[in-house]
Amino acid sequence: MRTPASTYRLQIRPSFTLQDAASLTGYLRELGVDWVYLSPILTAEEGSDHGYDVTDPSTVDASRGGAEGLAALSKAAREAGLGVLVDIVPNHMGVASPPQNAWWWSLLKEGKASRYAEAFDVDWDFGGGKLRLPVLGSDADVDKLEVVDGELRYFDHRFPLVEGSYAAGDNAGDVHARQHYELVGWRRADDELNYRRFFAVSTLAGIRVEIPWVFQEAHAEVARWFRDGLVDGLRIDHPDGLADPAGYLERLKETTAGSYLLVEKILEPGEELPENFDCEGTTGYDALADVDRLFVDPDAEVQLDALDAKLRGTGSPADYQAMIHGTKRRVTDGILHSEILRLARLVPESPELPSSGVANQEVADALAETIASFHVYRSYLPYGKDALVAAVERAARSRPELASVLKALLPLLLDAGGELGRRFQQTSGMVMAKGVEDTAFFRYTRLGTLTEVGADPTEFALSTAGFHERMVRRQALLPLSMTTLTTHDTKRSEDTRARISVISEAVPEWEAFVDRMQELAPIPDGPLAVLVWQAIAGAWPASRERLQGYVVKAAREAGNSTSWTQPNEAFEAKLASAVDAVFDVPEVTAALEEFVALVDPYGTSNSLSAKIVQLTMPGVPDVYQGTEFWDRSLTDPDNRRAVDFERRRAALAALDAGVQTEARDELAKLLLTSRALRLRRDRPELFGGYSPINAEGPAAEHLIAFDRGALAAGGGAITLATRLPRKLERNGGWQDSFVRLGRAVQDELTGNSYPPGEVDVARLLQRYPVALLVPIS
Repeated sequence: MRTPASTYRLQIRPSFTLQDAASLTGYLRELGVDWVYLSPILTAEEGSDHGYDVTDPSTVDASRGGAEGLAALSKAAREAGLGVLVDIVPNHMGVASPPQNAWWWSLLKEGKASRYAEAFDVDWDFGGGKLRLPVLGSDADVDKLEVVDGELRYFDHRFPLVEGSYAAGDNAGDVHARQHYELVGWRRADDELNYRRFFAVSTLAGIRVEIPWVFQEAHAEVARWFRDGLVDGLRIDHPDGLADPAGYLERLKETTAGSYLLVEKILEPGEELPENFDCEGTTGYDALADVDRLFVDPDAEVQLDALDAKLRGTGSPADYQAMIHGTKRRVTDGILHSEILRLARLVPESPELPSSGVANQEVADALAETIASFHVYRSYLPYGKDALVAAVERAARSRPELASVLKALLPLLLDAGGELGRRFQQTSGMVMAKGVEDTAFFRYTRLGTLTEVGADPTEFALSTAGFHERMVRRQALLPLSMTTLTTHDTKRSEDTRARISVISEAVPEWEAFVDRMQELAPIPDGPLAVLVWQAIAGAWPASRERLQGYVVKAAREAGNSTSWTQPNEAFEAKLASAVDAVFDVPEVTAALEEFVALVDPYGTSNSLSAKIVQLTMPGVPDVYQGTEFWDRSLTDPDNRRAVDFERRRAALAALDAGVQTEARDELAKLLLTSRALRLRRDRPELFGGYSPINAEGPAAEHLIAFDRGALAAGGGAITLATRLPRKLERNGGWQDSFVRLGRAVQDELTGNSYPPGEVDVARLLQRYPVALLVPIS
């Protein structure tokens, strides 16, 4: 199996095609990248910028470059010595435009008789034999249907007709009643949907890749990539949605002849990948959480809790566990209620579990309470049995009136071979994602660094000892798992979070800034105001358009003062006014720029330190497109903007020609990234193990350092990075703190050499807050 030393993620889309990616391979090679990593490239919904709404799994998207584009990219990558990793989407297909999806069109036209009826996960009995499609503005819009060119039309929506179901002069409403599908008002999706989808996105329909022929047909093009030597590895999107993730990975390994596989799996603190997952690891959110917490001052937790309590007006800070229980119940009783009701319909009738009428609501309530009590995304029975049992026990404690129903449900939920047990596992992760990542993370706002995908924000900070312990374990168990700091899904990019982390070292100044903003440009939702001002300070300078787009999305995701389904226009107008004030009110602009000027030098230190730790720690480091320069993005679509690669190419050439840079210049980040990537690619023997290095002296706690060469006879690469830089400065700097070096080394960033023995940290980090030391032969 070929494995990467590093990867570089590119967002392939109509405006940046596979041919464009092919032209970048020379630059990526010079940067030090080992593999190019592509977003989904199978044919997707026309106009899709992300590619996760695949409509035809048998072809490479023509708008993204087509098969010839993939061939060109692969050829260019091979010539540059690069491998190719591709993101694939096995859980669902895009069905927003039925004519674009032959599988879905067949299902709508032929119903249960369609070959693809088995491929989609439809509860036909619940729909009275019809597939419910929530596309109408309201049920009354049935009157707006038309029959045009042998199709049923609803404005721009097109649907097929059953053969013989229409004759000239027929009323469109009557024709609609003769179809295998029923068009209904979009609001009915919450309670009456009868097909599995991706989270609450009704335009993404789940497919059953656990069925052999469905797997084979959905992966025929992917299999060709490996037969033809075009691709070397795969990133698997949302494996938690699959009926049998372990079985899927086993089959995929066979299909790809044992190639490198990663799963987009969120691991909660202390959770590990199931032993029967045949893959090399995750896409790195667990690593991101560990790195971020190195740069958060643990002493700030009490102070930020007090500020949170003040802004909430409750006298106490938010209770995160109670919050996520509430947000998950909001999801189970709201946008994913259809999924909960489907689970309830699978419960067999018994004296303890009546299955009709009011009692059925009790069963649904118990199922929802169990899912809301899960502390991980899902179980993979028999793996994760303890988590399921614990969730049922928590549910019974919180809702004792449901205890008898929960007791009767438990053996059914533990039966992985039964449909209820299987489908329950598929559902719990959906609720976790929507209730936590997409709701609670916009409500629990004391420090935005901590509410990143894959993180538990109640883990406030991580000591160097705690970090070393986790890295030793990562090296032993998942040495080929990906590490990352920014992805297309992160709520804030790495440099935005690095600056926000400085708030933990400047809480009084932060509180004064928030008070001033709330005086000059008030946002009538205290917790949201904290989120907004952190984001603006973290991303500054940013355009009005970017910030306005972010704050509306953040407010609607939080769902406290406005929402996607019921926008509060008055509140959103006040929110927009606050953002406008940043640009239009001199006092607001001045206060913002003053605060940014305070935290930025330390944010820069955090950025460089986090980057070198991530690039050199155990695992396979990924660099998200463009982040070799400063990248202060917010949540999508802000983090998927176009990248100026020519500017980066020219800057790298200048660095290689000897141009000097200082720590606060974005060239410093490019220097660090390129030297670390080149070292990992060209000298893998320097990264064979992991050993902590402990500084000594008054500022020892401010250094994170480790040696990656435990298995290399001549020693390995040594990483040194600064943590809590403002506190370090205020306490008098490094003073006489030192590290002991066992051999002579040279810094890859500065070219400076150091002898073995005790070396002052101040000397090692005189130019940059980081160093990357290699043995001198």
